[in-house]
Amino acid sequence: MRNSKIAGVGHYLPEKVVTNFDLEKIMETSNDWILERTGIEERRYFEPGKDTTANMGAKASLKALAMAGVEASQLDLIVFATLSPDYVFPGSGVLLQRELKLKEIPAIDVRNQCSGFIYALSIADQFIKTGMYNNVLVVGSEIHSSGLDMTTRGRAVSVIFGDGAGAVVLRPAEAEDSGILSTHLHADGELAEELACLAPTSNQAERLTSAMIEDGSIYPVMNGQTVFKNAVVRFPEVIMEALQQNNYQPQDIDMLIPHQANLRIIQFIQQKMKLPAEKVFSNIQRYGNTTAASVPIALSEAVEQGKIKSGDLVCLAAFGSGFTWASALIRWS
Repeated sequence: MRNSKIAGVGHYLPEKVVTNFDLEKIMETSNDWILERTGIEERRYFEPGKDTTANMGAKASLKALAMAGVEASQLDLIVFATLSPDYVFPGSGVLLQRELKLKEIPAIDVRNQCSGFIYALSIADQFIKTGMYNNVLVVGSEIHSSGLDMTTRGRAVSVIFGDGAGAVVLRPAEAEDSGILSTHLHADGELAEELACLAPTSNQAERLTSAMIEDGSIYPVMNGQTVFKNAVVRFPEVIMEALQQNNYQPQDIDMLIPHQANLRIIQFIQQKMKLPAEKVFSNIQRYGNTTAASVPIALSEAVEQGKIKSGDLVCLAAFGSGFTWASALIRWS
């Protein structure tokens, strides 16, 4: 069974930069408070009328396609990960297809939040492994800023998130020991409501009511302590699962690309895995948490900055709402 490889990467970030000092002007928070708890200094917000979840994904995709040397018309499948689709339905996958002026190829939408991109990557990888498809586009794109409670009530969550998109093109790998070596997916819904957006909802007589708006149910909520405690356990577990399946040790990793949720979590993973700082990529300081877009943006930047080269062992890992967590181990080629 053949492996797939990441043949091209790309990312897109909206132009609008929002600093912690900007947030100080609209809610009771401070640059020091945000930095201490998250490590975030600034994030990007989309521009209404210009950026959409789908067209940001398209801009990232065109860069990935160019790097891979693949025409959009050669794509066999789109796998689109997002928690912030353009519409309730249809999903953003078909809208991305339209942006790329494609016809009839299938588009799969993935709703696994912070783990969404790695879930999507795993799905795409299986299609190539089985020989069903040869060129698959995997995208993570998010617009959070229009769905956050930008008041003091929502500050604990709202200061964390930003907007952006990342994409990769998967193709068959030339060698059996290169490309995506394995992917690992997990979920546990026991604590689902600890990181969630509970409205609108289909389990009440009306999906959206004025009461939901007034009480803030339409905004994301997070039990930060619970999320942190679970993340620092699951991240190392799923990274070690990938390494052990392929007979590697943590010191064999050349670059770890973790989901950019919180700088403290990233630093904990680095220390737990006993990796030097130069082997763990972080850009949360500049972009905040972009959920499904986080890993592909970071991967694209790492490649762009020359921090990943042919032959490197690269590990992707994520943890988030659900709870879901996932990893992928890649021999870069």
